[in-house]
Amino acid sequence: MLLKIVLLLALVAQVLMLDNGLLQTPPMGWLAWERFRCNINCEEDPKNCISEHLFMEMADRLAKDGWRDLGYVYLNIDDCWIGGRDTEGRLVPDSKRFPHGIAFLADYAHSLGLKLGIYADMGNLTCMGYPGTTLNKVKQDAQTFAEWKVDMLKLDGCFSTQEDRAKGYPMMASALNATGRPIAFSCSWPAYEGGLPPKVNYTLLANICNLWRNYDDIQDSWQDVLSILDWFVRHQDVLQPVAGPGHWNDPDMLIIGNFGLSFEQARAQMALWTVLAAPLFMSTDLRTISAQNVEILQNPLMIKINQDPLGIQGRRILKEKSHIEVFMRPLSEEASALVFLSRRTDMPYRYSSSLGRLKFPSSRLYEAQDVFSGEIITDLNTKTNFTVIINPSGVVMWYLYPIQTLKLSKWKS
Repeated sequence: MLLKIVLLLALVAQVLMLDNGLLQTPPMGWLAWERFRCNINCEEDPKNCISEHLFMEMADRLAKDGWRDLGYVYLNIDDCWIGGRDTEGRLVPDSKRFPHGIAFLADYAHSLGLKLGIYADMGNLTCMGYPGTTLNKVKQDAQTFAEWKVDMLKLDGCFSTQEDRAKGYPMMASALNATGRPIAFSCSWPAYEGGLPPKVNYTLLANICNLWRNYDDIQDSWQDVLSILDWFVRHQDVLQPVAGPGHWNDPDMLIIGNFGLSFEQARAQMALWTVLAAPLFMSTDLRTISAQNVEILQNPLMIKINQDPLGIQGRRILKEKSHIEVFMRPLSEEASALVFLSRRTDMPYRYSSSLGRLKFPSSRLYEAQDVFSGEIITDLNTKTNFTVIINPSGVVMWYLYPIQTLKLSKWKS
């Protein structure tokens, strides 16, 4: 069976390519699932159920509270929006919860300078049991989404076979292309195949998907954040090279602003997802989010690093016996992002190191800006010893740049 699937992938790779020019930097926005799940009880919980009202309120918050202007432009529907299929076999939304239809929501989002994302499943049913997109429905569903002026499709993989997925995901890429509407394509395919070669062909994925889920769904806990991070680190030699402009690894949503993370852990998830060049999809209630969590998610230097045009995914470069880990992401203009993560649970830790120990070239003089405090650390060379104080289950994050390069760049402009 595996040989049959590999041969099939080789065939589709030649003919079905996504060619939309989208997502040259990781996408940013809001996604319903982790915070609101499949709450369809609009009679008893009208403000929090999956409905037109919820998405319009989140659209308002994205537009009015500074999110859109920082790049958080996608408003993404997840599972549980579907009401069924009409007499012609076309998907239709639940008429009570989405009385004006999805095209109305897309127009509303667009009127606010946002983009609308939608959810479907490459299988008989969605993960929560709503009608899925079987192989014979791929073209019809793609055309429906285009007619609704949808801007992103997340295609899940529940209730599908390995062969269905091998045929269906490339088919959907081709069908989206054929609509003529630029629709970013988010694939869950690798998560259903274990996330690794030989079952996952990342060369093919990069040609048919703009982003893809590699691993398990995130839950609202620090343990889950670390579980996903550990999987990405274990397999970083495979995963890092396949990410880049237009095609991104997706470690799943940001859970900052919910119930499971402390302040330090929330800052850590933001920093780690940024250094992994991850999509930044918040899944929280933007109507009630605290100012403290807004500050984390709206940190302009953090967003600048996440959106770096080189599009190189970072990796862990050092693991210390003291339970401190160092991550590095190369950035444009010879800059780098450094994240110092503490796995400790006892007390703040004074971590001392040097850029030489972190393998930076000795021919440069560097300056660093602390991404959270804004503090500038100057005159760093590879022999300079520095110390950062990292709180338990927290991070220190630096934007590091060679002073000489930046001065030349400033002079030239």
